[in-house]
Amino acid sequence: MYALLEKLGQNPKNSLKLFLRGIGLFFVAVLFIAFGYFYHHLWQMVGIVVLILACAFSLWGYVGMFANRWLNILYRTKTKNTRQW
Repeated sequence: MYALLEKLGQNPKNSLKLFLRGIGLFFVAVLFIAFGYFYHHLWQMVGIVVLILACAFSLWGYVGMFANRWLNILYRTKTKNTRQW
């Protein structure tokens, strides 16, 4: 489990970048969907595809940030519990 968390959370700055890009793509997708509501329905299809990509980017970035935080908590509690008196 530690190896997987280390792999996922090895670069929290990159994970934050992915998460923010996903949020930006989400707003672009909302604009495409709204544009398709007023004009042609194919713009909504483009918006849905962009929305799926946005969710994937945001999810991958969030998983990386969460893994980094969780790994830090596990390491912090592990060192406290293994102290010799």
